[in-house]
Amino acid sequence: MKKEDKIQIIDSLTEQINASNHFYLADTSGMNAEATSTLRRACFEKQVKMIVVKNTLLRSALVKAEVECDGLTEILKGATSLMLSEVGNVPAKLIKEFSKGKDLPALKGAFVEGAVYIGAGELDTLVAIKSKEELIGDIIAALQSPIQKVISALENGKGEDTEEIVSE
Repeated sequence: MKKEDKIQIIDSLTEQINASNHFYLADTSGMNAEATSTLRRACFEKQVKMIVVKNTLLRSALVKAEVECDGLTEILKGATSLMLSEVGNVPAKLIKEFSKGKDLPALKGAFVEGAVYIGAGELDTLVAIKSKEELIGDIIAALQSPIQKVISALENGKGEDTEEIVSE
């Protein structure tokens, strides 16, 4: 590969890493063609971009990127797939779903919500991270619950019971 081509790939990877809020590094090397194709299709459906890249090029892109992802360059050994996503836990869920009963794909590391996670042992933690939309939904549900209780009490209450709730 020519040096110009390598520079272009590194620049493209750097740009994609900077544009993405979250990225995962996974080992998909031992997966057969059918399993890899199924994983790629699932990634596409969940709006996760999956790129198989050479470790040397990815290492250079991570060093050049504007994100603080110390520790991830050291785990770049063997085949590596870069998974880019706007939602932090989606790639983790995909990796977990596809690795049931198998060793691959395996999580090498991830950069999610400004934090670095290294090793397959972090997969359950990453699956549990809530997306921005999920957190907003939880907040809205928490705020609606007391209001719904008051409205329900007002609708069901009569006479003095209603006046007590309003005065509290």
